[in-house]
Amino acid sequence: MLIHRQLYVYPVKSLRPTTITEGILTTRGFQYDRHFMLLKVMPAEDGSGTTTLKNMHVPHFPEMALFHTDIEYPEAEKDSGKLIITYHPPPAESAIRPHETNRLEIPLQPNPKTLKPLEIVMHQSPTTGYNMGAEYDDWFSARFGYPVVLAYLGPHSREVLGTLAPAKKDKKTPLRTIRESLTNPDRKWERVLPILIVASAINILLQGGTIIRDGITPQTARSLTPTIFTASAVVLMLVLYYFYTVHAQHEDRITFADCAPYLVISETSVDNVSARLPDGEEMDRTKFRPNIVVSGAGEAFEEDFWGALTVNTGSERGSSRLLLTGNCVRCQSLNVDYETGKMGTGESGAVLKKLMKDRRVDSGAKYSPVFGRYAFLEPKGEGVSLRVEDEVMVSEKGTKRSIFGECFSFLADCGNEC
Repeated sequence: MLIHRQLYVYPVKSLRPTTITEGILTTRGFQYDRHFMLLKVMPAEDGSGTTTLKNMHVPHFPEMALFHTDIEYPEAEKDSGKLIITYHPPPAESAIRPHETNRLEIPLQPNPKTLKPLEIVMHQSPTTGYNMGAEYDDWFSARFGYPVVLAYLGPHSREVLGTLAPAKKDKKTPLRTIRESLTNPDRKWERVLPILIVASAINILLQGGTIIRDGITPQTARSLTPTIFTASAVVLMLVLYYFYTVHAQHEDRITFADCAPYLVISETSVDNVSARLPDGEEMDRTKFRPNIVVSGAGEAFEEDFWGALTVNTGSERGSSRLLLTGNCVRCQSLNVDYETGKMGTGESGAVLKKLMKDRRVDSGAKYSPVFGRYAFLEPKGEGVSLRVEDEVMVSEKGTKRSIFGECFSFLADCGNEC
């Protein structure tokens, strides 16, 4: 049995996380996870004065690690809540600018109608965001030392590309959907409707036979036959429509997360990485950008083969299942020094290289080490509250490794979840 040891939300992509003790599970990630992101304003090279926006990720902008986040959750229906950003400048910068306000409050749920829309593309998956405005852009720009834009996702989402999403990994035909629904013990009540529809079809055919038997002229019977069979076909189409639309597979969507709504890592595996560092140094688990850290795994990296986790939250909160569909391949973000906002030096700045030695275990990303698993929530777990210390069980385990390249052949710049 495993235990949820730490839970993290990243309200602004690539900034430091908010540690939570309880989080609401949604199919698009923990509530408020990666609903904001930063983009660097890039002037045109031709000097025309036009600008473009470049997505900011911590491996390319390590100074993002200097910004900490905290969430004040809404307490009333009309309360939008607060996202609190605190800037922790490196020691040398603190001496230069000691009096600047390094705390910013942002509405956790801004009204998109008051904001300017932005077209944002992440890893070839486009969406619409909103510019939060000069007040917030200027605050961030002053601390980064170059112009940036703070974007809010609002009600929008992004397509999960590749085959990482469960629905894409195991796409079902209409007939298979019908068969599984009819044999699913959790859907007994749903069997009544298709039975009634089929019974109606049979009744139509029997009535047609009765009409002929009761002496209707052959010419009239022949004229009624197409109508009878058309009605039967319509009933059959209703059966197909019912199962394939009412019970169509859930389409997984994501926020500003790179690849999936959740990232799960094992505390045992983090300990393995810490053991590769000099005595007295420990690996900062938040550099792996997890949402869920579980403890109790018997061996390091056994999560490579986990296919599903069943979460025992207690009868009063319901149950949920996380489907682990792919590996998280890693990049230079593991080497960022969170105190200086620069790439690390020494042993702690060489974590990626250390993992290269034995963690290049995914044939689809053979030049990148693997750490952690991408996860998707089964739709029926929507709204379930997950708490630290909840028990979790590995309910599916595979014998073969999943292949990252099959999911994300298009993702060449960075497979890491930032």
